[in-house]
Amino acid sequence: MDQARTTISKIFNGEPRSYTRFNLTQNMEGDNSHVEMKLSSDMDDEVEANGVGENTNQHNRPYYPSKLNQRSPKTVCGCVIGILILFIIGYLIGYLCNRSTDKTEIKSDCPVFNEITPVRAEPVYSLDWSDLRALLKKKLTTNNINSNLNASHQAGSTGDEALANKIMGKFKTFGMSTWTDEHYVKIHEPGSSNNLVLFRGNVVGTTEGYLAYSALKTVQGAALYAHYGRAGDFKRLQELNVDINGKVVLVRAGLLSFAEKVSNAASMNASAVLIYPDPVNYNIKEDTALFGHVHLGTGDPYTPGFPSFNHTQFPPAQSSGLPSIPAQTITIRQATEIMSKLGGRTSPDDWSDGMLRDTMYKLGDDGDVITVEVKNVLIQKKIHNVFGVIKGYMDKDRYMVIGAQRDAWGPGYARSTVGSSLLVELARTITDMIKNDGFKPKRSIIFASWSAGEFGSVGATEWLEGYLTSLNLKMFSYVSLDEVISGFDTFKAAASPLLYELLENTMKQVLMEPMGLSHSAYPFQTFSGIPSLSFRFTSSSKAYPFGTIEDTDQNLERYTSYNTLKLAKTAGEVVGLVTLRLVHDHLLKLNVAKYTSVIRNYVSQIRSKVESRQTVSLCGYMSFLGLLKKAQGSYDRAASALVSAIRNSDLDDMEQCRIINNRIMRVEGSFLSPYVSPRESLFRHILLGSGSHTLAALVNHLEAIKAGLESADIDQFKNQFALATWTIQGCANALAGEVWDMDNEI
Repeated sequence: MDQARTTISKIFNGEPRSYTRFNLTQNMEGDNSHVEMKLSSDMDDEVEANGVGENTNQHNRPYYPSKLNQRSPKTVCGCVIGILILFIIGYLIGYLCNRSTDKTEIKSDCPVFNEITPVRAEPVYSLDWSDLRALLKKKLTTNNINSNLNASHQAGSTGDEALANKIMGKFKTFGMSTWTDEHYVKIHEPGSSNNLVLFRGNVVGTTEGYLAYSALKTVQGAALYAHYGRAGDFKRLQELNVDINGKVVLVRAGLLSFAEKVSNAASMNASAVLIYPDPVNYNIKEDTALFGHVHLGTGDPYTPGFPSFNHTQFPPAQSSGLPSIPAQTITIRQATEIMSKLGGRTSPDDWSDGMLRDTMYKLGDDGDVITVEVKNVLIQKKIHNVFGVIKGYMDKDRYMVIGAQRDAWGPGYARSTVGSSLLVELARTITDMIKNDGFKPKRSIIFASWSAGEFGSVGATEWLEGYLTSLNLKMFSYVSLDEVISGFDTFKAAASPLLYELLENTMKQVLMEPMGLSHSAYPFQTFSGIPSLSFRFTSSSKAYPFGTIEDTDQNLERYTSYNTLKLAKTAGEVVGLVTLRLVHDHLLKLNVAKYTSVIRNYVSQIRSKVESRQTVSLCGYMSFLGLLKKAQGSYDRAASALVSAIRNSDLDDMEQCRIINNRIMRVEGSFLSPYVSPRESLFRHILLGSGSHTLAALVNHLEAIKAGLESADIDQFKNQFALATWTIQGCANALAGEVWDMDNEI
């Protein structure tokens, strides 16, 4: 036993003849320690290399080889016992250290464990932004765009359904998950005989065009020329003391939608509207007919606010945007025949720049009687929307949508064919980047092919109505591909202010224009509260002949100076870059601070109108204005707080980024007035929508109160003012985040 104690003492306290060194040097490429193990022979080499020999004074006894037969039995027994004790101690050390092997963090204070190779998480490969830009431009080619161009067909026809199946087939070949939804919608088609227009009792030419959703009736009245049919044009006629009541109004196509022209005329008690393409605006043949619709809204006007799914049973309903007066398009030839014979007063100078060269236009008199007979037929059609999705790798439940109208009345090359082609090509390009180049979008991308777009974004709106309460909670953006090319010298865009900065960083020299009813992205923006973008390459001179039989590939080449495919590729790159930016970055590229200037502008307009003319009826409005300014301040502070939160957050923390993105996504939807019914007022956005609930309507109502007009209603104004104010405050609250962070000064 004494010999065993001596042996153990030498192992732990004495001078070993053989030992191991652990060199714990930090690995700068990771969080774990690098373990370097060297045997004593290595150390001896190092010592000798440093000129230091063995200290012979410590080993002054002669060296004898170890032989068992030179040892006594007691010595042998002691050695065996020592070896067993060493084995047990080593086993215990190994066991205690290896209990931690299931942890991913390496503990450098355990020498045995440090001999194990560290286990590291496999890094997720992600392309950087410059790689994505280069890949998109490389893979999106004009040859592929050209091969995807397909003929368009009228909504609900067999050709429309065949084209839908073809697009779905392409989505499937790209490996996308696909689905469809179908709707039974009511649309107008021409009757068995053409509609009629008579001037002074005589039929005027052949009326081949028509306007869907016009009132179906025959009316008669004196002719009145009203320029473009804008609200300002009718106001100017009133200033000239021209009676509009019961007149058949002739207006030029352009500058605003057909529906808005008819609505303006109906509000002035006109009896009917005739719309014609003036040569000053259009370069088309004299007998080319115009097609369009006059529903002041989107979607099926006979199921307002709810979807036209199959077998839905609702009481008979009708959109408030359906006109009460008939409307009809006429050709240049028909318009020339009527306008050249009008009598009465001379029109304003700037209204006489059209087809009657060197002749001043006349406004018309009581003897210039026009009869309008509209005989359209209301029918039910089954339409299909087609969808394909690329699912995100992190937030797959957050998605953007890229959409294109599939149908057209005529050839519809610029109206829908180019957009549908780009839709397919973008889907192919992005799926190819995922399969072959390692691109992993964080969020999902839905590609949608809509039907019945010619009747007022019917297919798209029915889809929005079907998921009204949930879409703006998950869908963070919509990009429209409709009418993206109609010229070559001007780039125009209409978008949510949240998207301004992203678009400006993507495309230089962007001419921003207000988003209106003529933009197919409008219902996404103002009905569903989803940040939306619509853009186009267009001409600064003549309007493109949308809605005519002249919308062909040959004509589009002329309007683009034979650069259609080059412009299509550029348009595809714009959409692609915007899309990749929105699904690639940790944070959504939506700038909430951009709305501060929009709100401030409206507050400034209201304040100037109140302060410029204090009357008895307006004396109490300063307190209302104070509340509105407080709501504006709340939004400003909430936006600034979010910017500060982004600046001070760890953007590599995915959960933190998701929380911030959720706050950003609440903004647009919070601008939808919760106090109006979507059935009565479809476009509920108080800043970009239409109706008495909007801030623009409040400005106009203030003007009416000051002017003492019959339409002014002070009590209604106060009510709408309060509701609009609280809608802004509600948006500020949603942007602020949690309820304990809200800033309610009102």
